[in-house]
Amino acid sequence: MKKRLGLLALVATISTLSYSASIDHIQTYTPEYLGNQAQNGMTNRASVYYNPAGLTELENGTYFQVGTQIAVGHEKMEYKGREYKADLLQPIPNISAFKVEDDSALYWTFGGLGGGGDLEYKDGVPGTAVIGDLLPAIAGKQIALNPLLDATKKKYFIGLLPSINTEGSYAEGANLYAQTTIGKAWKLNDKFSVSAGGRVVYGMRNLKGKILINGDKNLQILGLPVGNTAEIDSRRDAWGFGAQFGINYKATERLNLAMRYDSRIKMNFSARGNEKKVSLGGQELGFGNFYPEYAIGTKLRRDLPAILALGGSYKVTDDWTVALSGNYYFNKDAKLDYISSGNLSSLGIKPVDLEYDNGWEIALGTEYKINQKWALLGSVNYANTGAKASSYDDVEYALDSITLGTGVKYMPNEDVEWTFTVSHFFYSEQEGHYAEKYKNYGLTNPKYDKSITAIGVSYSNKF
Repeated sequence: MKKRLGLLALVATISTLSYSASIDHIQTYTPEYLGNQAQNGMTNRASVYYNPAGLTELENGTYFQVGTQIAVGHEKMEYKGREYKADLLQPIPNISAFKVEDDSALYWTFGGLGGGGDLEYKDGVPGTAVIGDLLPAIAGKQIALNPLLDATKKKYFIGLLPSINTEGSYAEGANLYAQTTIGKAWKLNDKFSVSAGGRVVYGMRNLKGKILINGDKNLQILGLPVGNTAEIDSRRDAWGFGAQFGINYKATERLNLAMRYDSRIKMNFSARGNEKKVSLGGQELGFGNFYPEYAIGTKLRRDLPAILALGGSYKVTDDWTVALSGNYYFNKDAKLDYISSGNLSSLGIKPVDLEYDNGWEIALGTEYKINQKWALLGSVNYANTGAKASSYDDVEYALDSITLGTGVKYMPNEDVEWTFTVSHFFYSEQEGHYAEKYKNYGLTNPKYDKSITAIGVSYSNKF
């Protein structure tokens, strides 16, 4: 009966990575980024997040900024022609303050650093849907080889197998990282400025799931868990600490170059909550046996990778600025839940480990001043997350994307600044790896896709 325990490897988990450009990291720290995604080399009020060394180029004063973004859209998966979809509606606030005084600046930020919102797949996910394909195959082999069953009984039980399904199952999860950073910038001379800061991060990765195994209860004679339910309510959380360093180089009055390095954040997640298991072949097993990162009491590393951010901005005219930015994510140097999908070798299922290459993205942006009060923003971004197909699962699928953004700035006076932005993320649909993982069962690959639009508004004042 142990061979049937592979069933629980199919239990639902969930993707909650909303509009990230990497595995876990986001870059939408502030609403202004949605309009102009090439912020790394700019020197403006959003530089407190993207180019803190460049704050020394701003006028003396104390600046306060508050903003919020709302992400709407959906994430969906498709398996054997059926769509599994979750709608997204998630606000993400941010607050920052900094003081520029002569040749230095002191800064503080608070807001999201990674993850996304809360997603609920009310009709389950492909990870549960494959049960209807695997269980009949597993049971069918045992029926055919069982010497205690005559031909009539074998035909009877085989006739019941197509009734197995997981209708009524659901999955819900949340994935969020919040950060606060305190640092200082120094102007070394007319050309160079540097910055250094410390960062505290709190991460939360939650999972709730229920899988209903439906079918004729006569199949229980074969040890199949029809009529039973497996559940989990697991909360993984962790604290981490890191550093931030930056350099700003004012090459000319029109050309500005900058670099920022955010260190890796080591995150030791600990899972708390409760789990209901099911009996399979006389053994009590549940979600945690095959998704060990969510098993209650489990402690496991899942780091936020280090980032190298480069950028430049050039004033074509006094009113028109163009900018170019690039980010490089050191995924290979971070521990990212490198856990096998489960030991299913008894079923002829090859364990699959999560695999990632380093990720990168590049953005082109522009800002054009219409007059003293209004300015237009625009940008395009391409992101390669570094995630391989072997990492795609219900628990996460970090897809490559192209993002278009635009917005406006409104400055009623020299101290106050309002920013209104919107961007849309076009994700590249990708297939999973079921055909490889379940090759002995002839399963087809699921497909993964997302569609996200984010709008933002921020207010800042200089005192």
